[in-house]
Parts: sequence; C-alpha cells; structure tokens
Amino acid sequence: MDKVVTSPAAAIADVPDGASLAVGGFGLCGIPMELIDALREQGATGLRVISNNCGVDDHGLGVLLAEGRIARMTSSYVGENKEFARQYLSGELEVELVPQGTLAERLRAGGCGIPAFYTPAGVGTQIATGGLPWRYEADGSVAVASPAREVREFGHQAYVLEEAITTDFALVHAAEGDRHGNLVFHSSARNFNPLAAMAARVTIAQVESLAEDLDPDRIHLPGIFVDRIVAVGPVAKRIEKKTTSPRPAEEAF
Repeated sequence: MDKVVTSPAAAIADVPDGASLAVGGFGLCGIPMELIDALREQGATGLRVISNNCGVDDHGLGVLLAEGRIARMTSSYVGENKEFARQYLSGELEVELVPQGTLAERLRAGGCGIPAFYTPAGVGTQIATGGLPWRYEADGSVAVASPAREVREFGHQAYVLEEAITTDFALVHAAEGDRHGNLVFHSSARNFNPLAAMAARVTIAQVESLAEDLDPDRIHLPGIFVDRIVAVGPVAKRIEKKTTSPRPAEEAF
C-alpha cells in the first residue's frame, strides 16, 4: 500500500477542532516541525496534545500554544516555555503532568491494546492520591484537579494503576521511511516518536528521506502503525540550550 502524501498540508488537512494528538520528540530533538507548521496554517484549535514537552516559545508545539490553539497538554516536562507557564497559571490551559516513564508506557500500552497497567512511579504522591491542579481559575483557585488512582500491593510493594493513552492522530518525525510507512529514526530522535505513532488511530509521519524499500533489519517502526507519510527533505535541527566551558586564557609569550 502506497501511503505517500504530497505535502504536510495535505497530510494534516482533516485534523478537526478538538482532536487529540500524540506528538513525537524530546525537547527539540525529533520533533515533526513541518507537520506542526502545517497544522498551524490549517487552523485547527481546541487541540488536546500528548507530548513529552511543549517545545519552546517560538519552536515546536510552542507555536501552536502561542496562538491559543492547545486546550489541554499531557506532558512530563514543561520547564522551557514561559508562555506555557503563563497560560497554565492563568487558567487558559489544562495540564496533566505525568512521570516521564509512565507517559512513555501509557502510549506504548495504548498502541499494544493494553487498557491499563500498574507502576510504582507516583506511589505516595498526588499522582496516586489525587489533587494535582489540572486547570486553574483566573483567580488562582483550582478549577479541575487530578482524581485519585487505584493503588494495590503486589509482593508487599504498592503500585498505582495508570490508564493507557490513545489519540485521534499522531505527528511524528523520522530520518527515513518508505512508501509502505516503515520508519527509521536517527539516534536520540528514537524517543517518543515510535510510541506516539503506535498510540494513534491515524499516524502521520514526516521523513527526511523517502526510500522505495527499506532493509527489514533497519526498520524501527513497522508501517502497520503509519497511515500517511510525507517527505520533507533535510530539516533544521535546533539546539535547545548551549552550554560550553570557558576557554583557558592563552599563555603569554
């Protein structure tokens, strides 16, 4: 089956208002920026997004956030986006914070047809007992708080029940793909991308290089999980934060 779509705009054309989206990437690594830009132009709003983070103020999912197009975020790390913090604290954005490993497993479980699982992560915290602010009122009071989760013991160890995540669409980035939707990810871009792709009913992948066929031994994600694939060519890869050591003073001669 040929799953190639002509452009990012065509690939995301049917994403409606209020859709749920699983979006790959970690920080600014492996993010489907061309698909995000196309969605920004397309105009869908009220989006419910599941992604490890929400980009930065001017890149990644941050460009949708800045235009008020995201209604709810499910994330594990949100510390690099000032607009995110402003919207959350002012009551404009609903936020569910999830431990990073739990978020990854909830997406994987959704893709594997596993409805829920038990994990020790979050036991003894508000992850388990509930009460985490998901959405604030404009006056700073809590409008929506997280519910309590079931906790059970297995082998004298407490575990909290977490539900799987499935979404309407997924947007992912891969280094290579073929017309059947098989994907190869480069290095650390193989982070949340395969998991997001597995969890969605319709998965849209942008690839830097489109091959006629891929060696089966190189494939990281089989095409059964991918519905549309669009070639975008080489993409800019921004560095989120640069940290360098001071250079030693040159010796005087």
